[in-house]
Amino acid sequence: MRNFIQPGNSITVTAPYAVSSGQGVLVGAIFGIAAYDAALGGTVEVQTEGVFDITKEPALAITAGARVFWDGANRRITTTATGNYHVGVATQAALAADATVRVWTERVPASGA
Repeated sequence: MRNFIQPGNSITVTAPYAVSSGQGVLVGAIFGIAAYDAALGGTVEVQTEGVFDITKEPALAITAGARVFWDGANRRITTTATGNYHVGVATQAALAADATVRVWTERVPASGA
């Protein structure tokens, strides 16, 4: 197929803020996990599909199978839909004391909140 570009499981985007490798990045409707560090405005490769341990809202317990959202203001996972962007599903339960939650990211989020 001559118009095929790439599978799309990782793409290059412009960093909307300084990012560290492994950090969540939301650019418009594209959510992914940074493959390496990048400065604000620099280019960064993000993995858009897979299972990742991602920083979550402190003191929040999350059940396995729960829909999770990206809190762009605080750059972390939450279960609060309002004002946040759906990015995937928790694949394992996370305790309130845990710093991260294991998330299966979806290539194209179902919707913003």
